[in-house]
Amino acid sequence: QVQLVESGGGSVQAGGSLKLSCAASGSPSSRICMGWFRQAPGKEREGVAGIYTTRDAEYYADFVKDRFTISQDNAKNTVYLQMNSLEPEDTAMYYCAAAAVFVGADGKCSSLTETHYNYWGQGTQVAVSS
Repeated sequence: QVQLVESGGGSVQAGGSLKLSCAASGSPSSRICMGWFRQAPGKEREGVAGIYTTRDAEYYADFVKDRFTISQDNAKNTVYLQMNSLEPEDTAMYYCAAAAVFVGADGKCSSLTETHYNYWGQGTQVAVSS
């Protein structure tokens, strides 16, 4: 089993930054792909960024490119999401997710579709004020 625990959420003003962390436990082979997703009130959950954990390949939704960066520290079994230039539209609950198999059309981790991910954390809230 894989367990994921997010942290680092909070309240910031527009233009500010936050760094989210996702501490993972369980077999590394069960979390080949790791992703960050978010869900705003009244909206569906959407993929934000993904990473192929053994090759450091990164994937991003178009709406966060050049603002958000996904990274990992394998020694700490932790995946991060650095969020810069935050906008009020980024306000949401942010979730970490893991997939035990490759989830992308590229044969790796390019998919940011939530149904492709097997394990989920409880989420961390991000609020951006204008």
